[in-house]
Amino acid sequence: MTALARETTAQILWRRLRSPVAWSEAADLFAILTVASLPWSTSLTAIFNSVFLLCMVPFLDVRAFLQSLTRPICAAPIALFVLALVGTLWSDAAWGARFYAVGPTIKLLVLPVLLYHFQRSPRGSWIFVAFLVSCALLSVMSWLVAFYPGLALRPYDPLERGIFVKNYIDQSQEFTLCAVALAYPTTLLLREKRYWLAGLLTALALSFFVNMAFVVVSRTALVTVPIMFGVFALLHLRWRSIAMISVALIAGAAIAWQGSPQLRKTADTFVSEYQLYNQRNIPTSMGERLEYWRHAIQFFKQAPLAGHGTGSSQGLFERAAEDPSWIPGVRVFPNPHNQSLHVAIQWGIIGIVILYAIWISHLLLFRGDGIANWIGLLVVVQNVFTSLFNSHLFDFHEGWMYVIGVGAAGGMVIRAQQGKTKVGGAGS
Repeated sequence: MTALARETTAQILWRRLRSPVAWSEAADLFAILTVASLPWSTSLTAIFNSVFLLCMVPFLDVRAFLQSLTRPICAAPIALFVLALVGTLWSDAAWGARFYAVGPTIKLLVLPVLLYHFQRSPRGSWIFVAFLVSCALLSVMSWLVAFYPGLALRPYDPLERGIFVKNYIDQSQEFTLCAVALAYPTTLLLREKRYWLAGLLTALALSFFVNMAFVVVSRTALVTVPIMFGVFALLHLRWRSIAMISVALIAGAAIAWQGSPQLRKTADTFVSEYQLYNQRNIPTSMGERLEYWRHAIQFFKQAPLAGHGTGSSQGLFERAAEDPSWIPGVRVFPNPHNQSLHVAIQWGIIGIVILYAIWISHLLLFRGDGIANWIGLLVVVQNVFTSLFNSHLFDFHEGWMYVIGVGAAGGMVIRAQQGKTKVGGAGS
């Protein structure tokens, strides 16, 4: 005790720097800060994630890490990055555009690191709690901005009411994921007759839905919420419970529909925008998507095997916009607003195979019971279906939601599997 008391600050710091446990705790801390900052700031997310990766370096078991990369859940994301990098060789875009297009795939390289770390760390669940608390605080801020727009850190836009930072699509994805994810622990608590805690989680989930109903919601969220609840019902509920909850959800949706002009307006745009585009050739948000998809399919047919190369989308759409068949007024984007088409244009069938290998391998990873399996499955399902209308695996916000969610949940699942294997081996 006396010797420890005489230890200088420098000696204590040096001992900590040499401790693998200390570096692991630091990595956990910066992973938590990364996910907590994700709803608020892209810069902080990038900074904290970089520090997390640096904390992994000093005591990384290189051999074990390299062995972990051979699993499909790790190899498939790496393969898509490699394909994007190699795809620069046959693209006709400027080199700056080619390397810029590689950028969205770089985040996929972090996924194997997260899987490796959280199969060793006992703090994976802290990632989910940090994200939930951060989104709950953002929900409160969203209500304040809805009534006091001057509080927002972005220019006022009447179409994005209640948005403090970023945009309504990102916010809707966050709130949807949190609200539906809470269904699983709430069900477990009800079965254990822990009604007060179950009620608290239910109230928190409802607060996210109320915000989306009465403040702002994306159309993508409106489409994916029923799908995500359907997955939960099929996996975790009995048919009688499904029927009762379905009636309650329909009643709740009817009340929200009647009480929220914002919700009705958002849903009505599906039909009105399609009619304006299809009947009168007026460019609308939905019309633009249909125009991108129509031309993207043509681009894919021109180079079906390996695509047009990394970063080629911008030039292809710019040339298509000069064609008389292009609807006047439709903006030119390098992104066709569909993940599969975005990959197909640049890397053809090869890219599509790798993309679906990522999704399928991660879906198979989360086949069991438990909160980690449920959250991991939900993250993948949400990304797959929202990617029908956006390139969410490549977008910064939704892409990092996928990488962090699958990485933390997947690591927890692997850790639990290894624990069962050790117990089984000891028992035999």
